[in-house]
Amino acid sequence: MFKYLIVVRPLGFLYASAGAFLSPENLVGRSGTKFPPDAAALSGLILRASYEQKLPNHKELKLNLTVAGAFWAKDDKPQDFYVPIPRSLIIGKENADEWEMLDGKWEKDCTKDVDADYKWQSIRYWDNPLDEIFKNRQNSKDKQKHILDSTAEPPWKFTSMLHPTLEKDQRHVRLPQDENDRGSLFLENAVQMDEDSCLVYLSTHRVEHGWYRFGGENHMVEITCQDLEQNILNLFNEPIKRSFALICPAVWGNNNLSVRYPQAFKAGEKPPQMLTDRPVTFRYRMGSNLGIGRYAVPSGTVYVLKHPLDEEHNTWWKFPNKWFPQSNEDKDFDKRPLPLKHLGCGLCLPITIKGVD
Repeated sequence: MFKYLIVVRPLGFLYASAGAFLSPENLVGRSGTKFPPDAAALSGLILRASYEQKLPNHKELKLNLTVAGAFWAKDDKPQDFYVPIPRSLIIGKENADEWEMLDGKWEKDCTKDVDADYKWQSIRYWDNPLDEIFKNRQNSKDKQKHILDSTAEPPWKFTSMLHPTLEKDQRHVRLPQDENDRGSLFLENAVQMDEDSCLVYLSTHRVEHGWYRFGGENHMVEITCQDLEQNILNLFNEPIKRSFALICPAVWGNNNLSVRYPQAFKAGEKPPQMLTDRPVTFRYRMGSNLGIGRYAVPSGTVYVLKHPLDEEHNTWWKFPNKWFPQSNEDKDFDKRPLPLKHLGCGLCLPITIKGVD
């Protein structure tokens, strides 16, 4: 079970990856921009710090470390972090709507034309009634600052920066070596976060407070660690019955095949009911090895099962490893990739859907 909240505070800009896969759209713009850094980035940081400090439990750490995220929070309320809103809820600035099950099919009020203006909601408001969440949102302008917003817009913006590469021994721009040299300038998709915000991850293990290089371009961040509050732990221990929503992308299946849901969710020949969106890329680098790219079911995806999950599988922690692609345990310990479940793959929480028992 997660025990700690890892808080990442940028010291300046962070870096936005141009996307996990090389594609034409990633070459010409920011359409494939990926931010915030996923759990693999923080997991690698923790393992690297443990290795450099020569901690005696490094092997145990690599076998058991589980990190999930990324989420974000206000700087003074990291325990009230924001997670992706389930796709069953549509929350706009002026109105709100929700999907419900009617005769085994998804239905919603067709007279309402609501755009989903918010993609993140406070973990404190998880599975609260839509009216309560929306009322809080509408009253936010009149509230005191110490009162938590139920939904919010992400606190970061993208900024393109043109960088020169300097000579190794002199502080001037590196000159092209020949006609095939592409020059010394490169474009960085930097990300600027609001000063009163931070990134938040869940972890089973501690990391020492300090300044670290974090993310693809190794920008400096301050990292602190605190115990998770009991009410958050209780939420992750709540049993899943028939409906739940992902708060992290999920790769289901095996090493050769990705599926939209574990086959255990399939009752007879009937698959689970889903509310989802286009798949997202899921890829990470461990040391010098870049993992095989996968497509993942995105965060916010809602599943409604035919029957409640058995007690032995009714929380994310109880999901068996065989539902996820497996680690290559036949490889040497230091060359073995981390199991995807240890990177928070498919982390989910139970939700209430109208029309579902």
